[in-house]
Amino acid sequence: MNSTQPFTLDIEMETVSRTLDSTIASIDVSESAALELARRSGFTGPSLDRIGLAVREIATNAVAHGNRYDPRKKVFVLVSRTPFRLEIAISDQGPGFDLNSVSDSLDPHALLRPYGRGLFLARQFMDELHVRHGDLCGATVVLVKYLSGRAV
Repeated sequence: MNSTQPFTLDIEMETVSRTLDSTIASIDVSESAALELARRSGFTGPSLDRIGLAVREIATNAVAHGNRYDPRKKVFVLVSRTPFRLEIAISDQGPGFDLNSVSDSLDPHALLRPYGRGLFLARQFMDELHVRHGDLCGATVVLVKYLSGRAV
């Protein structure tokens, strides 16, 4: 007797997107959307806290520095998860920025400033951070966190 079971590949993928106003409240919405998918991906404890803080910092930059709280401009948040990674893309409609021109947060002259650590913290807490520039938006910062330490 030859029994053949159908082959199924159970790849659980999920994506959540939000279009938000350039307000402080949108920072909370961005963080909540990312944390919801992060929890469902299996992140807990300090890892979850780090993801939340990284998203919060980048969303704050999009609202405050990118869009400059302009009510006509939006912030776009796209959170995706696969069995291997969580990816959060946050875009604004501002002028964009050059990642290489952002001051070094560890520079002795920068240590006492009350601002300027968002990108640094996001880089430290996530496995990857990329900045893209597009025609429709000023800057998109992509944050990646791998599940179980697996890079794919």
